[in-house]
Amino acid sequence: MGARSARTGARRSSRMKSNPRTTTVLESLNFWLKQAILSEDRVLLMGEDILDPYGGAFKVTRTLSDTFPDRVISTPISEAGIIGVATGLALRGFRPVVEIMFGDFSTLIADQVINHLSKFSSMYIGIDMCPVIIRTPMGGRRGYGPTHSQTIEKLFFGIPSLKVVAPCHFYGGAGELLYNAVINQNNPIFFVENKLQYLLEIMEKEGSQEIDVELVSGDDSEQIFPVFKAGIRGAPKPELTIITYGYMTELACQAMVELAYQKEVFVEILTFTQLSPLKIPENAHQYIIDKNLLILEEGTRGWGWGAEVAAKICERYPERHGKLMRMAAKDEVIPASPILEKKVLPQVAEIIQSILTMRGGG
Repeated sequence: MGARSARTGARRSSRMKSNPRTTTVLESLNFWLKQAILSEDRVLLMGEDILDPYGGAFKVTRTLSDTFPDRVISTPISEAGIIGVATGLALRGFRPVVEIMFGDFSTLIADQVINHLSKFSSMYIGIDMCPVIIRTPMGGRRGYGPTHSQTIEKLFFGIPSLKVVAPCHFYGGAGELLYNAVINQNNPIFFVENKLQYLLEIMEKEGSQEIDVELVSGDDSEQIFPVFKAGIRGAPKPELTIITYGYMTELACQAMVELAYQKEVFVEILTFTQLSPLKIPENAHQYIIDKNLLILEEGTRGWGWGAEVAAKICERYPERHGKLMRMAAKDEVIPASPILEKKVLPQVAEIIQSILTMRGGG
């Protein structure tokens, strides 16, 4: 199969279907992967055990190999080899989408990503793109133990020409985000999916019965990987902003609802989808400038995403009033025991207690 032109891909886009009412993040990712294959001849899916009937460890690619047998490639168990082949295919004009079965295994692709894939467009004259999308499930809370439960995307923050992106369960923040990464980006992207996100219901445009969701990002270029704002519908002006991403958005929403109904404490949530390079929209100041801030992540606290967010906020808003706190996993190995795992990873009750402490009522 030879690489097709972009013009050919454009002709195929007329075959794309409109998005049905997907009910979960998993279904959204699967649907929009299918649309990416339909809309662009050069899209290939690669990974371990992604063929039907298995459809991948978390079933994101199910039905796709039966539908597109020449576009879905099952690979040997060699993460570095998979990324090496995908990089070569990208240099030949393809747009590979690679699945790394567990995010913990992304340590095995570090050399290929950091020293090769992310650098080729700068190192060699005439290479202006290397569009490899690396999808991988991160996170704990399923009792998978120390080497299958980590949240280690911070290992890839700050790599020039590499974007780190994380979907959320707000409308437009899951499959559509992946589609835009595959079709509309020409540099490599590390696409982080949390394991517990997959079965979350997509929160539609109007939010839920209690929650309003809207975009914070200002212009169209930012909205490729937008920042979302969530708040309690009809609530008074919030006194604290939670800044977070990925599955922690769901825990933040649970805490926000409980605080509103049980404590009459009102907060709002900013959910980022592009983690690195970190971009804080210009119009986000209203959620940051005079409020207490809680920066929330599932990865370990030391040297994490929250530290970069805090630093960037302090640099941009030196006149800012309000407290700032970071909350994350403890700097410990994640246990296999679910009971012990809960003590390492952030929980809703801990989020609530941190907010109450910040406002002086804890």
